[in-house]
Amino acid sequence: MTAQLAAPLVHAGAAPDRARLGLVLVHGRGGTASDILSLGTALGLPDIALVAPEAPGQSWWPTSFLAPQALMEPHVQSGLAAIEDAIATLEAAGLARARIALAGFSQGGCLALEYAARRGGLRSVFGLSAGLVGTADAGEPARARLHGHSPKRFDYTADLGAMSAFIAVHEQDPHIPLSRARHSAAVLTRLGAATDFRIAPGPGHAITADSVAALRAAMRP
Repeated sequence: MTAQLAAPLVHAGAAPDRARLGLVLVHGRGGTASDILSLGTALGLPDIALVAPEAPGQSWWPTSFLAPQALMEPHVQSGLAAIEDAIATLEAAGLARARIALAGFSQGGCLALEYAARRGGLRSVFGLSAGLVGTADAGEPARARLHGHSPKRFDYTADLGAMSAFIAVHEQDPHIPLSRARHSAAVLTRLGAATDFRIAPGPGHAITADSVAALRAAMRP
C-alpha cells in the first residue's frame, strides 16, 4: 500500500511563538487552506496564530459524510492526522492545546467535530454547517431525515469537560441533515462540552455572519 502524503499546512496571522491563542481552520470540499484562512483573518484578531491543512484534491473524502463507516473511516483517519499535524506545529512553538481552537466548514467542520469528539483536549471546536461522522454503523435502515442514509453510532470516550463547542446549520441544508447536527450537539454535551447549537432559518449551506460573530467572541481576550 502506498503511503499517503501529509497534507500541506498554510500559516497566517501572528507568529505562533508570540500568539495569545492558536486557531486551526479546516476547509470544505472544493476549498483550499488559503480560502479558509480568510475566515481567520476576517476575525480581526492579530494576536491569533492561524494554520490550515489542505486536503489532496481539495476534498477530505469523496462521498457524503453520511456514507457507511467502512467507506468513511480511511478518509477520516487521514483528515484527523492532518489536524494533528497542524496542532503539533502550534504546540512546538509553545502554544498549549488548551490555548488552541479548531474550526471548520462543511467537510472540514465535520472533521473538526470528529477530532474534538475522538481526541478532546482543545480550547474549543466550531462546526460550521457540520455534524459528527460517527464511530460505526448502527445497523439500522436508511432514514429520510438522514437524506436517505442509515444511522451511525457515536461511541466516543473523550472528556470534553474543559472545552466549548459550537455547531451551526441551516434548517434545510442539502448536505448536513438537521437531525444529525442536533444529535451531534447532544453527543458533545454528553461528553462534557459547553455546547452552543444554532439553526439558521430556511435553506442554505454556508458560513453565516452569526457564526463568524460567535467565533470572534470566543477568540477575544
